[in-house]
Amino acid sequence: MRHFKGYFWGFSICLLFVFKVSAQDETYVKDNYNKTEYTIEMRDGIKLHTVVYSPKDTSKKYPILFQRTPYSCSPYGKDQYKTKISPNKFLMKEGNIIVYQDVRGRWNSEGVYDNMRAYIPNKKGKQVDEASDTYDTIEWLVNNIKNNNGNVGTWGISYPGFYATYSLLDAHPALKAVSPQACIGDFYFDDFHHNGAYLLSYWRATALFGYEKSKPVTKPWFSFPKLNTKDQYQFFLDVGPLSNLDEYYKEDNVFWQQLKDHPNYDEFWQSRGIIQHLKNIKPAVMTVGGLFDAEDLYGPFETYKNIEANSNNYNTVVFGPWSHGDWARTKKRQAIGNVYFGDDISLHFQRDIETKFFNHFLKGDGDNNSGLAEAYIYDTGLNEWKSYTKWPPENTLKQSFWLQNNQRLNTRAEKSYTFEEFISDPKKPVPYSEDIKLVFTPRKFMTDDQRFSARRPDVLVFETPILTEDMTLAGDILAKLIVSTTGTDADWIVKIIDVYPSDAPDFEETQEYLKMGNYHMMVRSEVMRGRFRNDFANPELFEANKKTKVNVKLQDVHHTIKKGHKLQVQIQSTWFPYIDLNPQTYVDNIFEAKESDFKKQTHRVYNDSSIEFTILKN
Repeated sequence: MRHFKGYFWGFSICLLFVFKVSAQDETYVKDNYNKTEYTIEMRDGIKLHTVVYSPKDTSKKYPILFQRTPYSCSPYGKDQYKTKISPNKFLMKEGNIIVYQDVRGRWNSEGVYDNMRAYIPNKKGKQVDEASDTYDTIEWLVNNIKNNNGNVGTWGISYPGFYATYSLLDAHPALKAVSPQACIGDFYFDDFHHNGAYLLSYWRATALFGYEKSKPVTKPWFSFPKLNTKDQYQFFLDVGPLSNLDEYYKEDNVFWQQLKDHPNYDEFWQSRGIIQHLKNIKPAVMTVGGLFDAEDLYGPFETYKNIEANSNNYNTVVFGPWSHGDWARTKKRQAIGNVYFGDDISLHFQRDIETKFFNHFLKGDGDNNSGLAEAYIYDTGLNEWKSYTKWPPENTLKQSFWLQNNQRLNTRAEKSYTFEEFISDPKKPVPYSEDIKLVFTPRKFMTDDQRFSARRPDVLVFETPILTEDMTLAGDILAKLIVSTTGTDADWIVKIIDVYPSDAPDFEETQEYLKMGNYHMMVRSEVMRGRFRNDFANPELFEANKKTKVNVKLQDVHHTIKKGHKLQVQIQSTWFPYIDLNPQTYVDNIFEAKESDFKKQTHRVYNDSSIEFTILKN
């Protein structure tokens, strides 16, 4: 995270991640780069604030590495320098022309900001979108910045990763290499919603995107709501229905009003998706993501897969044991929460993968033989990198495990089916974590110990016997649930868990009150808002007590459940306050639900339900 003059920007969504440098490097940028600020005019006359860092050594030509951001390209002023520039320190020290730009309507740029601005194919005249702004900027840069070699690369993490993806559409001929990282693919399935469930943990982020400004600024024009407590679970429980949050965001917060007005996947959200436009891509692409990213896991996987299916360009993907943007910072020990994964993992990525990618396509011969694997994915069970010719790997099979009574998870279906049931009470929702704190977007919970939830009566548990050989999950997971409820709506949360042996040793990172013996490591999890089980645009209620199919797609994993461990599945209906509470009584718009709509209901999961895993063959 990063400090700006006089105020602290402590939220992970900003993702102005920086790589770690030693004390003697604090003046490296100022000593080796010249900084110039420009206002570049777009085709419709709007001017965008753009900062260019050019190497002082002018004896050779350099590529341009370009990032567009809604989070400010500060510090502003010709004598004010960033202490770190470029995707990583290796690219910074090798020498590149590094460019940052405030996107339209943000910070020191003119224009009106549109959150996830919709792409306009076949633009005419002065029609603009983020693709045209990127194109116009690159055109200006290659023609006006001295000592550039005519090759441009774009990169970014999280929202800047979305703009990197956007640069692929109607790409400028000079754009040769693009690395969308933790990139948003569709705002309805990344960040603010997961399968139609509103991410309450993101509620404070609404301040970042909802307030418009009337002129260019260099200081924040918005503020975050103050909760007066660090216990977010209790805060949101006390608030009650989402409509009660209106006192924190008035009509002047445009995005809050949009969220409330568009609870379904309607044209408003559909038009803001970008992955459906990733066809006939020309520049080389390296998509990067974290296997434990609670914010943007859908986007990177879907970006890679859609380009792979619809283009013939160089297309590679990298997923490591990281949370949101961890790869942009180097540290010796890589851990997520209580679980340690290895040493120098981000350093290896920056030096041996990211730098190699950009150098090959921006400084090398530019052919498709970069020396990198098509898919470079970390096995978070074996704690080692694996290389594949595609993702998911070719040598996989689909294996179903059935949710059977007496907490059994079995590869064989039973001839007669019963059910497991639990009471879901909105007044006592299942927490997503045991930690009592105020967080913006949770990170460590993606590998958190799930023993606390396994011991609740409103969480169903299904578990294999102790494995006698390793089993590698390598691809997506599909929960095929057969359920019923006494209500007319419900959420269905599925968690995939690696249960450690009873004698597993602790890590340095293990919290003091925990032991890794019998640790229930969450490997993957997802929610499905039941009303959207057939169509995200057209919600439908449940018929009370009627058996109903609900499929829950979980994002890809690459994790070996080792010999001596157990594979466990947990099913629940609340996950608070990571997601908002479902009233469990159908209302057209949950943002308008009343206190009286929230009802305790009994949910059943029938034993003809199954979980389909993608498993790597031995």
